[in-house]
Amino acid sequence: MSRRRFAILSLLILGAAAAALPAKAQTPVRVGWCTKAVTSATSPWAIAMKLGWIEKAGLTLSVTPTAGSADCMKLVATRDYLLALSGIEALATMREQGVKVKIIYTAYRNYVFGIRVPADSPIKTVADLKGKTVGVNSMASNGVLVTRAMAADAGLDPRRDINIVVIGEGAQAAAQLKNKQADAYSAFDTAYALVENAGVPLRDLPNPNATKFPSSGMYALEESIANKRQELVSLGQAFAKGQIFALANPEAAVRILWEVFPQTRPTGTDEATALDNEIKVLNARAQSWRLDADQAGITRWGESVGTKYQAYYDWLVEQKVINRKLDAKDIFTNELIDDINKFDPAEVAAMAKAYKAK
Repeated sequence: MSRRRFAILSLLILGAAAAALPAKAQTPVRVGWCTKAVTSATSPWAIAMKLGWIEKAGLTLSVTPTAGSADCMKLVATRDYLLALSGIEALATMREQGVKVKIIYTAYRNYVFGIRVPADSPIKTVADLKGKTVGVNSMASNGVLVTRAMAADAGLDPRRDINIVVIGEGAQAAAQLKNKQADAYSAFDTAYALVENAGVPLRDLPNPNATKFPSSGMYALEESIANKRQELVSLGQAFAKGQIFALANPEAAVRILWEVFPQTRPTGTDEATALDNEIKVLNARAQSWRLDADQAGITRWGESVGTKYQAYYDWLVEQKVINRKLDAKDIFTNELIDDINKFDPAEVAAMAKAYKAK
């Protein structure tokens, strides 16, 4: 056999052997998405999966819808989820129960929660809700705590003066509001957009105190922050890149969401209408993604501002929604933020603008 033929045969044998070797094992991780409705607000995760950022980090990601923030925190506490992204009202209760959970990444910089009413409702203020019914997505949702805090702030007795009921999300919530099964709806920005897409315009009941607070963060057990640091950094960076991508190209973000999570693609409507509606949902959430959303001078994706968290928990204590005063340093950390931000945001934005979705 000639040297050339021997070399070619050797390369073929080595190639076949390499192909037969098992692929490098990926570490499976579950993250909680703390509402049953998976919308374009979830697009940063979908983008990270589609563009291979999760796989490159050696991870396989499962994004798991859950009834509400309280349930999400319990599943982080039991280690079913490595981390979750939701409102952080229930964190105080978990800390009281000895569960050491900390926010590692502030995802939504301004307040996405509140109480809204149908646009033609005679209700003008939170105080006008006395004797009325407020709908929430579930009794595990942060809408329950937010409603009670806002009611107390308006001088109502949140246990006696208002009735809180479950009305679901999207078209179901819209129907309940339209049929007067609830007078108001306590949820969050994208949930309101879904109700409006279903034909029920909404109007906000203003609460000046709440507008200065952050809304949602990614949180994990302190033991995970210590022992699974690289996984958390990789997930935080992937989400940050996904936020930047979605801000730069909302249409591509929605189309990627539909590709990665096919169940999110609406049926029974034409594609142009479905796309327009979903971009409205994305834009409702994207306002709180921007680094300048809270006017705090933040320059790093995911960075938390302790004074803002402290003000929020002090307000919840003042309204007697939570029982024990918290020190902000016990509920958040920025120790992963430098590593999370080791990428070029301009490069991600340019990639997004050039991306042609199917």
